[in-house]
Amino acid sequence: MTAVADAVTSTVDLTPGEAEAYARLRAICRELGSTLVAFSAGVDSTLLLKVCVDELGDRAIAATAVSESYPSHELQQAKRLARDIGVRLILVETHELADENYASNPTNRCFYCKQELFTTIFPVATEEGLATVVYGANLDDTGDYRPGMQAAKVMGARAPLLEAGLGKPEIRAISRHLGLETWDKPAFACLSSRIPYGERVTPEKLAQIDQA
Repeated sequence: MTAVADAVTSTVDLTPGEAEAYARLRAICRELGSTLVAFSAGVDSTLLLKVCVDELGDRAIAATAVSESYPSHELQQAKRLARDIGVRLILVETHELADENYASNPTNRCFYCKQELFTTIFPVATEEGLATVVYGANLDDTGDYRPGMQAAKVMGARAPLLEAGLGKPEIRAISRHLGLETWDKPAFACLSSRIPYGERVTPEKLAQIDQA
């Protein structure tokens, strides 16, 4: 099955509430003007990327961060999804393990991960002449401990799914409506999340987890 399936055979009707949420998301993405989408190949960022491309065309570009903490199979899927959606994908190297604040694995480790991500991709957006940087935070994330969202806010990244009031059920429903194969993809976290807080994150440990 391709990332964007045949609309005749795979689309599913939206409820009125889901349709309204989808319309809000489209309007927000259109208003961006141009954007760089932080793309992990998860269900949230895949929907965000698809809608940005639908609304902005080649004024939307995807950026995927490559580091020891990103599962290798997810990188391969990110490349395939971007190709199927028809968007240019830029791979950027991030070096969160070089930051002692990250490597020491505190409870707010995700803050330093997102800080490294956005510090890396904002200059890419500037170089490409893109007005905004967006990422896939959604309404459900506001109920969890998400220090990475604070880093995104500090850096000025926008979260259109959150702005549109979309939670995970709506995101999955709209993704299915659009024929995205990720509509029922399980949630996943970075490899570092498998290491207990306080235990140092190392390339060797991450490689073992990735292989497992």
